[in-house]
Amino acid sequence: MKKIILTAAAVFALSFANAQDTKFGAKAGLNFSSISNAEGAKSQVGFHLGGYATIMVSDKFAVQPELLYSTQGAKFDGDLSENLAYINIPIMAKFNVAEKFNLEAGPQIGFLMSANLKSSAGSLDTKDGYKSMDFGLNFGAGYDVAENINVGLRYCLGLSQLEKELVTGQTASKNTNIQLSLGYSF
Repeated sequence: MKKIILTAAAVFALSFANAQDTKFGAKAGLNFSSISNAEGAKSQVGFHLGGYATIMVSDKFAVQPELLYSTQGAKFDGDLSENLAYINIPIMAKFNVAEKFNLEAGPQIGFLMSANLKSSAGSLDTKDGYKSMDFGLNFGAGYDVAENINVGLRYCLGLSQLEKELVTGQTASKNTNIQLSLGYSF
């Protein structure tokens, strides 16, 4: 399934890249993430870093595939935190609603790289308890500050269960993430 999705995304992106105006860029920013349905979960600050290609389909519409390293997770009561690291691949549809302002939405697939439960007593590898892939849906807005510089705000809604197995009576946990980014187009 993973190979099919990645192949489809690559073919889709390359077909537009050959026929249309394409800009490549890099972006980085802050994550304000949490884990839904996890008792006592609070927002945790992380970061994301990666690259993108903006493929202009028309004056008002673009497709923007991205490749991002993203630190996510949640804080809990006391000094506990669950730290998750993903390689995320969002495919965003961008609509230019004004000269420098756009709205965006699109799916995202994430590949879990690491998971650690941390406290003052130490760290415990918890990756085996999580599914290796995460699916989400993104909604956001962006603004072109200058010709090559843009800022963005995005909400990432997790759609898939994080845990490999649920304990009886447990509700599936999902990622939630607000991203604030700064991008530079080459």
